[in-house]
Amino acid sequence: MLVKTKKYKLDNSTYIKTGLKNIVKEQWWVFLIALAICSGYAWVPNIWWFIGSFIALLLYFLFWVIQFAGVTQLDQYKILFERLSYEISSQQILIKLNAKQGMPIKWDQIKSAKVGKNAFTFVLSKAQFVYLPYKVFKTENEKKFVETILKRKELIKS
Repeated sequence: MLVKTKKYKLDNSTYIKTGLKNIVKEQWWVFLIALAICSGYAWVPNIWWFIGSFIALLLYFLFWVIQFAGVTQLDQYKILFERLSYEISSQQILIKLNAKQGMPIKWDQIKSAKVGKNAFTFVLSKAQFVYLPYKVFKTENEKKFVETILKRKELIKS
């Protein structure tokens, strides 16, 4: 079976929010480093341990915000924010700009997937992902077919 979606344009703010969620989920251990810095208070009681830890954490988070916001402004990534349609099969996801231009993504390139309240998110790397809201699918069966593929490929748990 082949699922053909409606055309969809990824919003800049959606890209930034989803990217930041993926980073926090993938790099949760950074908060442990901030806690370790705060534990310096036990040896040398000084409020600067907490302030320094907070500033470091804030700068780290700001770094990723700038990275994701920057992607939305670069010419080489403009294609991500155009109206695209998708063809999903059990072999690949084909991202189509028009009838003649497209790019395939094999399922083995996808590191993880998330079935959210409103969308599927296929994570390729820290800053690359495919975001498909449920509204792009024409029927409920198409959405269920994609979920079945994700379970079969072991990208989500049953």
